[in-house]
Amino acid sequence: MAYPGKKIVKSDKAPAALGPYSVANMGGPFVFTAGQLGLNPATGLIVEGGIEAETRQALENLKTVLEAADSSLENVVKTTVFLRDINDFSKMNAVYGQFFTSDYPARSAVQVAALPKNGAVEIEVIALIGSKD
Repeated sequence: MAYPGKKIVKSDKAPAALGPYSVANMGGPFVFTAGQLGLNPATGLIVEGGIEAETRQALENLKTVLEAADSSLENVVKTTVFLRDINDFSKMNAVYGQFFTSDYPARSAVQVAALPKNGAVEIEVIALIGSKD
């Protein structure tokens, strides 16, 4: 099967990129997303409610980006979670588990010194393009 070359993914429903990067790129059978913060797409501001609300919004943003790339959360094969405070891991994980309920993707989670807009969490994914079947 031949795969198309790199294709930029755009979505009016996801937060705009905060710099000179794309929210996602498609290449081969995969879509690679940029990290998504818990930004409200309408305001560009971090949602209120702490790590749980930010995690939920980041995953909703990723869902929107993946849909624009003809993919879905069910097609995610790898996630990377960046946490401002690793002590928030269990709270993040509880929300994460509501979005990934079976056939879990591989995951890394790391604490970082800081995130843009003083976010508590940023999540990026790699997913297969197309339907899960």
